[in-house]
Amino acid sequence: MSQAVLSRIPVVAGNAYIERVQRLPSSFTATLIPERDNRYFPQAIAVIASGDKVGYVAPEVARRYYDPIVAATPPVTCPARRASLSDHETSGVELLLDFSGLSLPDAS
Repeated sequence: MSQAVLSRIPVVAGNAYIERVQRLPSSFTATLIPERDNRYFPQAIAVIASGDKVGYVAPEVARRYYDPIVAATPPVTCPARRASLSDHETSGVELLLDFSGLSLPDAS
């Protein structure tokens, strides 16, 4: 995967989180929290901003990063931004994370 692709990690932010997402500034710092007891997706990574859960790292990406994030020294943070209108219209994605600067144990 190229660096450009890795720097645009989608966040799944359903209706339960939309009000929180709308209150976020255009750019912010996200904290990544593995949810070991998530009954719907065992490799869930919650995205926290301003003290609130605003969604989850998309499952297809979370599978790759879950174990390295669990193994990392908390808190694991990364830059984030609200998605552009075109991102939202084409994919439904509200937020994007930038994992390019994360220092994680082997995430390959």
